[in-house]
Amino acid sequence: MIFELDNVELYFKSKRILNGIYLKAETGMVTGILGSNGCGKSCLLNIAFGNLKAKYQLIRLDSKPIIKPLYNTGLVKFLPQHHFIPNGMKLKKAFQLFQLNWKDFISKFEIFTGFENQKFINLSGGERRLIETYIILKSESKIVLLDEPFSHLAPLHIESIKQLIIEEKQHKAIIISDHMYRHIIDLSDAIYLLKNSTTKLIDNIKELEDYKYLSVGSLS
Repeated sequence: MIFELDNVELYFKSKRILNGIYLKAETGMVTGILGSNGCGKSCLLNIAFGNLKAKYQLIRLDSKPIIKPLYNTGLVKFLPQHHFIPNGMKLKKAFQLFQLNWKDFISKFEIFTGFENQKFINLSGGERRLIETYIILKSESKIVLLDEPFSHLAPLHIESIKQLIIEEKQHKAIIISDHMYRHIIDLSDAIYLLKNSTTKLIDNIKELEDYKYLSVGSLS
């Protein structure tokens, strides 16, 4: 499946946030979005999902325009920056709702053995982020949108999530944004830099220095 987000213009009052945006993702690939804080990366993901309406936007799946919000198609899962599972829900209930196997999760993350009756409010920020990211990645979908999936995660868990992303991209189109740019560079098959309200497809990662997203020498 090929997902395209095209001709996006977003304004907050009179301030232009996004202008002439183009973004492409497809099954078998990880598409990364990089950009400075406040440049509109989260807005772009929310527009793609359907949570946020832009002044202009065009979404295409396999070249066919999609009129209704993408979340209504049943094809997409979205990990927002904020926690999306209620505080009082038990872990085992969340896995049931998303039709996921708890034992499969434990086989990858043994540290959570015996946690199935814990409520989300009792988890640390990193534990909660890990589980919510796992749930979004493993749930049935064709497109996955990840906004800051590595936030608060321990280094070992970051590597586990990166491996999971590599596994899941085999049958999904994955779009990911995170301020931890090295992980985005490692994972991504295509990278867009969001700068000056528009996207630039990065052909060579040295361009991230040329566009002054990274300081010279950061990549060495």
